Amino acid sequence: MPTLDPAAPAIARARRPSSRSSIEFLVGLLVLAGLAGMLVLAVIGSGRRSEDGYRLTAQFSHIDGLSIGSDVRLAGVTIGQVVAETVDPKSYQAKVTFTVRQGIQLPTDSSAVVTSDSLLGGKYLALDPGGSESILKPGARVDLTQGSISLEQLLSKFIFSVTDAMSAQKSKTAAPSAAPGSAPAPAPGQAPAPAPASTQP
Repeated sequence: MPTLDPAAPAIARARRPSSRSSIEFLVGLLVLAGLAGMLVLAVIGSGRRSEDGYRLTAQFSHIDGLSIGSDVRLAGVTIGQVVAETVDPKSYQAKVTFTVRQGIQLPTDSSAVVTSDSLLGGKYLALDPGGSESILKPGARVDLTQGSISLEQLLSKFIFSVTDAMSAQKSKTAAPSAAPGSAPAPAPGQAPAPAPASTQP
């Protein structure tokens, strides 16, 4: 009759965690590899330039956050991409070259605004068509533009306004109040009020 080794169950229990940990390690490697592949595809896709359509240009005072490959949207629909960014040596403004899908004709009084999806979202170029009957030709410039708004400047202005309000409130509360029972100060050109009569005998 075979004898049972009392240490056999302990050995089996000791082997199970090692196999489980190796499986978890392999699954973790696969997940990391998948995430790395998705990140590479996202970077490659964001850096592609779309040459479909015709080109237009626009000049802005600031284009913070707008980069080559950013979307050009009309009514929330992507109709092109930013393909070039330079600085005009005469006006020192940012010159943006972007594409517009064929079949979409923009009036000459259309406007271009650098905006963002959210506070932490990426920037894109939003086009707002005008009402003119003449149409922008390929290579034309959009004259009505609005640059990006700096969140840092908005936050700094908000913080400064809050601190100024707090300091003004503190100065009001720290001002010494009049002693109780004292007569109020007379107005300019008015005689001082007589002192109250003593009630002591």
